[in-house]
Amino acid sequence: MRSIPKEYIIVSLTNFLIAAIMGLTLRFSFVGPIGLNYRFLTHAHSHIAMLGWVYLMIYALMVHYFVPQKKPIYRRLFWMTEIAVIGMALSFPFQGYAIFSIIFSTLHIFCSYYFVYLIWKNHRIPLLTTRYLLKAALVFMLFSTVGVWCLGPAVGLLGQASAFYQIAIQFFLHFQFNGWFLMAVLAIFFYVLKIENSKLFQRFYKVLVVSTLLTFALPVQWFLPYSVLVYINVLGIIFQLIALYMFFKLIGDKLKIQLRIQPKLVGYIYHFSISCFVLKILLQTFTIVPKFSEVVFLNRNFVIGFIHLVMLGFITGFLFAFLMSNKKTNDWLLRFGIYSFLSGFILTEIILLIQGCRFYLGHGLITNYYLWLFIFSVLLPLGVLSILIHFLKSK
Repeated sequence: MRSIPKEYIIVSLTNFLIAAIMGLTLRFSFVGPIGLNYRFLTHAHSHIAMLGWVYLMIYALMVHYFVPQKKPIYRRLFWMTEIAVIGMALSFPFQGYAIFSIIFSTLHIFCSYYFVYLIWKNHRIPLLTTRYLLKAALVFMLFSTVGVWCLGPAVGLLGQASAFYQIAIQFFLHFQFNGWFLMAVLAIFFYVLKIENSKLFQRFYKVLVVSTLLTFALPVQWFLPYSVLVYINVLGIIFQLIALYMFFKLIGDKLKIQLRIQPKLVGYIYHFSISCFVLKILLQTFTIVPKFSEVVFLNRNFVIGFIHLVMLGFITGFLFAFLMSNKKTNDWLLRFGIYSFLSGFILTEIILLIQGCRFYLGHGLITNYYLWLFIFSVLLPLGVLSILIHFLKSK
């Protein structure tokens, strides 16, 4: 099998670096002036991270693994999608949601629709397990965009403060993170491990899909406090825990075999990513307790920490592992980049958690909290930059 086109990797990592620098700038805004609108820059940071890094890296991996005939349309569509990302990077920081950022966001959505059509039509996968997960990922991606199309009517009819508007945003985010991204990563992971179809997998697949649908009740309940939504979320959490148990039953021996043939660094990243996946589900499990759910929703530190746990820990961790599979990892730049990124992630997560707990207990800020958060955050773009330079140098 031919390697992933270098330009795809370079572009995706460059987008990630831009998103990381934007995130670092947001952290610095609490230390000194940045001369930009914080809210606008937040929109830019989140869009570039999700749509410029994760989306395009998954695009490259899916085409690489699942499409045997690499037709020119995939390259053209990749660059059209990247134009949309560049447009968002240049418009969101200066105008937020306005005419140009909406145009480029809409272009990205239509590119993603065409991507779904192409992958659905042209994929050739011998493993039934991967086919199921791939199709679920693509369906969830399409499904998530319903939330985007509801934003306009929500603003026009009820305004941005309405429950309708907030639920539409949560709909998009929930099914992007827990549907499209999660299922896409698992599809590639199961393909790499060569997980065969079985009764256990069929049960795992159904339970995972149902849990993804049911756990959407939690963000809805934040804005529509009906008791029935609490019970639906509890059922979704139970299904999620069952799916996690089945997940380990499915990958156990296969993962051990895979790690024997991979460099140690790749093994470390796989273990790190799986640990973040487990932690994500365990933290969601605590939302069964209404008081904990309310605390998380009202505490920005916990919200940001959880989003980064999923995006930087679970999803990005797996993407890095896929990129480095069967690759020499003795280049000091690559190793430094990975360790710098992981250190920055762990340190910022710890300080966010500690500060979140202090806010909850009414103890105020950690001494020089924002400065320490900024210093730890420097390790994230530094790590991405080092990984990017490694791939720029490599053949």
